[in-house]
Amino acid sequence: MPTDIKCPKCGFGFPMEDAVSEEYKKELREKMLAYQKQKDEEVKKQREEFEKKEKSLQETLSRNEQELARKLAEEKNKIRTSLEQDIRKNIAGDFENQIRLLTEANQSSDEKLKEARRKELEYLRKEQELLAKEEELQISLQKQLIEARASLAEQIRNEEIKRTELKETEFQLKLRELEKQLDDQKKLAEEMRRKAEQGSMQLQGEAQELLLEEILQEQFPNDLIVEVGKGVEGADCMLIVRSITGTEYGKIIFESKRTKGWNNSWVEKLRNDMRNKQADVAVLVSNVFPKNMDCFGEKDGIWICTFKEVAGLT
Repeated sequence: MPTDIKCPKCGFGFPMEDAVSEEYKKELREKMLAYQKQKDEEVKKQREEFEKKEKSLQETLSRNEQELARKLAEEKNKIRTSLEQDIRKNIAGDFENQIRLLTEANQSSDEKLKEARRKELEYLRKEQELLAKEEELQISLQKQLIEARASLAEQIRNEEIKRTELKETEFQLKLRELEKQLDDQKKLAEEMRRKAEQGSMQLQGEAQELLLEEILQEQFPNDLIVEVGKGVEGADCMLIVRSITGTEYGKIIFESKRTKGWNNSWVEKLRNDMRNKQADVAVLVSNVFPKNMDCFGEKDGIWICTFKEVAGLT
């Protein structure tokens, strides 16, 4: 049963838990929007830093490529220069030796021509070796560049995964925190509603007891009405029947109920109250009746009636 809150000026009523929930939901939405905005700004800042770092790595990689190309060119020039010098020295020495040998040994010109051709072939072979070495250096450079790019891409992927996981974890923790706060507020609203209902039921019970006492006082002004105790579980009041001179003839114990359904335990409980209070008659005043009863009557030694039937029953 929801508890309503009424405006003291306009009299408009609304459920108390709705007021608490809507206000807190609005506060939670504002907190979530602020938190999301903060996280978006952090992600933007991290992405800018990441792009800056990536640009720096690309520049470093480009410089490394240029440096490797420069070193390769220098190495090629050194090898080529050294090879050419060796070949020239060998060829020059060979030619000088050939002239000396031709002069000294008078060898045939055919043999010298063959030797010159052999030297020329040797030169071509060494030139091919130089080209092969240049190609090997070029392949090594390309391999280093591919490995560097792959390493950079892997580093970028790992950093992006870590940032995504961290962001998701922080978001889930914040969401759980806000959900718990909302759940706590719902529990608080439910507890406030329950306490308000308990207070309302107690007030209704006390008002019902007062009404019963007023009816008895009006109908039996010469009799004595003794209050058992408002808010105390058990019988509501005792009617001591007296004569005009004050002589007591008997005691009638009363208990009132206003509920949606009948409970058979009320009869046994009121019988116990009758014995404890040493009453002669017990009357249960209720707006509901047990099965097979629709008006005042007796059940297991207890009289049952409505508020309208109280005067007639006594």
